[in-house]
Amino acid sequence: MSCACVAPPNFSWVEPHKLAGLACPSETQHYKFLVKNGIKHLVCLTESKPPKYDTCPELVLHHISIVDFTPPSLAQILRFLSIVEEANAKGEAVAVHCMHGHGRTGTMLACYLVKTRNISGLEAIKEIRRLRKGSIETQDQEKAVIEFQKYIQNIKS
Repeated sequence: MSCACVAPPNFSWVEPHKLAGLACPSETQHYKFLVKNGIKHLVCLTESKPPKYDTCPELVLHHISIVDFTPPSLAQILRFLSIVEEANAKGEAVAVHCMHGHGRTGTMLACYLVKTRNISGLEAIKEIRRLRKGSIETQDQEKAVIEFQKYIQNIKS
């Protein structure tokens, strides 16, 4: 039996079966696609929740509202990373989206790489841009990733 699921726009894995990025899902099929691919958590970074998200109750929505073209705060980055960490610890994958899956999404994904791969902010930005064209759109978003790297270094030292 075929599943009525369609990959959401701009969907790609950054860490297979752990973390993916996408543009704002808008159809029930998009949510079903996420669930079918082991994604149990959807982190929404737009100011309002995505359309029809309640049509797929097996997907847990986490809403971290960030104004378009602005960087996430440190508290928002840490909240995002703890959602990913807790889900992954249970063997559940996470998907994160903003409107187009570039700016806010790319910024969060780069922070994830800084933390999990122990790489510099610049390396993380480069890697996310390689994996997801058009990611991290503003200098403030770049700065957020670099500041996050400094924060991580300070905790470790």
